[in-house]
Amino acid sequence: MGHYDIARKIEEMDPERDAVAICHLLAGYEFPWDITRALEIALLRTFCVPSIAQLLDHTGEFQHHTQKRYDDTGVIVSELFKWGYEHPRGQGFLQRMNAIHGRYPIGNSDYLYVLSTFIYEPVRWCDRFGWRPLSDLEKQAMYHFWVAVGQRMGITDIPDSYGAFEQYNQTYEQQHFAYAAANQRVAGATRAMLLGWFPMGLRSLANQAIPALLDAPLLNALGWQPAPASLTQLLENGLKVRSRFLRKLPPRSLPDFFADQSIRSYPQGYGLNDIGPPSLLADLNSIDQKEHS
Repeated sequence: MGHYDIARKIEEMDPERDAVAICHLLAGYEFPWDITRALEIALLRTFCVPSIAQLLDHTGEFQHHTQKRYDDTGVIVSELFKWGYEHPRGQGFLQRMNAIHGRYPIGNSDYLYVLSTFIYEPVRWCDRFGWRPLSDLEKQAMYHFWVAVGQRMGITDIPDSYGAFEQYNQTYEQQHFAYAAANQRVAGATRAMLLGWFPMGLRSLANQAIPALLDAPLLNALGWQPAPASLTQLLENGLKVRSRFLRKLPPRSLPDFFADQSIRSYPQGYGLNDIGPPSLLADLNSIDQKEHS
């Protein structure tokens, strides 16, 4: 099997009709590591919007249950990429997410912005550091996939094209990115979680490296200092070397989804009823049982 066989297969698909199948191939076979990293940056970008960060700060989930909040997001996104939003399993996790979000006063414009980051951050990362850039067809498929998810979340006024939604994403950031103490608290808890993944001897270097690939508006809104220029250059060069190396490897024969890995919050595995803030799990599980009885 040639390294570009999956890419060629995707180019024969329809970006709207086959959006689930295309995103399954992108997230599971072509770019699993890259899309995970891109969505971590997407998460940080949402903290740059004070209305979003203040809600997250108020719930305390990112301060007290940081790893679980991160893992739950990863699980839901991974399950959607793996199964799609029309499969019963995908539907179950999407309904679970809606039940969680339904407990909080989230504005439609904030929902729209967060949804847009799930499209454009992976596109930007893969264009910058992927072993190949995403094709126009693949970008359209990402747009149609997340628009369909957004519609099932009840989000309204979703821009009607890839370019229009990208413009919304950029304009929203220009208008709403601003420093707030809540931004820094929520982002700081997430940064501490990420550092906890490294051996003690590497944490100081990792702490300097975390801001290295982040742009100035994001850093300013979080109150973070930029990484040393030499470290930024080293990381960028390392990622580019990685992309050249990956081009020489055979393609994956088995998918690699976040949900298939050993997850820190769920070392014994997880079920649908495990997903959600600890403070809401009893209520959510009670609702689920009533709906299925």
